[in-house]
Amino acid sequence: MILYPKHYMIQPEAGQADEARHDRMASGGADETQHDEMASGGADAALAQERQASEQAYVIAQADRILGMPVPHITDVISPRSTGGPHDFFSEGDYWWPNPDTADGLPYIRRDGETNPDNFNHHRNLLRRMRDQVAILSRAYQINGREAYAGKACQILDEFFLAEDTCMTPNLNYAQAIAGVCPGRGIGVIDTIHLTDIPFAVQALLSSSSLSGQLLLGLKAWFAAYLDWMLTSPNGIDEMNTHNNHSVCFFMQAAVFALFTDNEEVLSFCRGQFRSRLIPQMAADGSFPLELARTKPYNYSAFILDNMVTLCHVLSTPGDNLWQYRSPEGYSIKKALDFMAPYVLDKSTWPYPKDVMHFDSFPVRYSFLLFAGCTLGRQEYIDFFYSLPKASEDEEAQRNLAVNQPLLWM
Repeated sequence: MILYPKHYMIQPEAGQADEARHDRMASGGADETQHDEMASGGADAALAQERQASEQAYVIAQADRILGMPVPHITDVISPRSTGGPHDFFSEGDYWWPNPDTADGLPYIRRDGETNPDNFNHHRNLLRRMRDQVAILSRAYQINGREAYAGKACQILDEFFLAEDTCMTPNLNYAQAIAGVCPGRGIGVIDTIHLTDIPFAVQALLSSSSLSGQLLLGLKAWFAAYLDWMLTSPNGIDEMNTHNNHSVCFFMQAAVFALFTDNEEVLSFCRGQFRSRLIPQMAADGSFPLELARTKPYNYSAFILDNMVTLCHVLSTPGDNLWQYRSPEGYSIKKALDFMAPYVLDKSTWPYPKDVMHFDSFPVRYSFLLFAGCTLGRQEYIDFFYSLPKASEDEEAQRNLAVNQPLLWM
């Protein structure tokens, strides 16, 4: 099914059509033991086995815990400040606060980098909890084939996306609203970066009897509808045309959802934008100046790199390997890694201002450490990934990780 509209504000470059079939999702790929050993650090067999055992034991323990937990739904919490319905995702802009100069606090004013703890975040948390549960259950099923894990994952997927009483509407018309300013913004599209784990979790469940053909088709239809909304709605088009981490996250999501729904034309479009709009955000030294200019330069610099690498990982094919792409100006994903990765590996060398909030909560288990580590042979990335805590207790850190289970993607 091709849902690619012809009236985007951004036009794909001529000649970017993909000549090779992108079959990462269609194929079963390498077996899971091979995946685990490669990503655990295959250079040292004993270390790889130790890491693999530890990681798998953690996933199984978490999956066992999730089996007894209730299913999260967007409809569980309704904000009185939302102008949408009970099935519509709603959130409020992070850095917006009551106006001290007005009696009712309206319109809200922006304080960059300072998160307002009173804003409505319940739908973000519910969506992320759903993602965490499905990703962990699917990974556990991938490890040992226990059908209970797949059954619970499929129940969550059905109730969150498809069940009439509890489903989420496939749009973000009311995301990142600002009190007294607007009911929702294009910038809110970033709130669904965590949904990118879902297609790869579903892929891991394909051998399960719990994943019915009806459920699979329903999920593909939901993501196709959401992708269409991203590419054609005013909010989606606005976000697509940003020039910082938001555009990167837009195309990272669009690529994953296009891959899941077999939309080769959108995948080709995303590859063209990777070259023509995203890589050029980079400076000559591999930094991203728009992120360094923020009040949380470390977090934003690591965040954009993480999602750029994820996008590169998803879009690369044998016939179009974006890991090797180098722009006429010399910009590349490797240059971005060479700039920021050393500061992730050793934060004490960070030469720029500290983030105004949550600086001590980073680095975390960025998926780029495994994706780039395995693809480019950077063993130090893999080693550092496994040296970090398996999960962060900091809400900001949790929200800034798009990928919960990177091995599902490999």
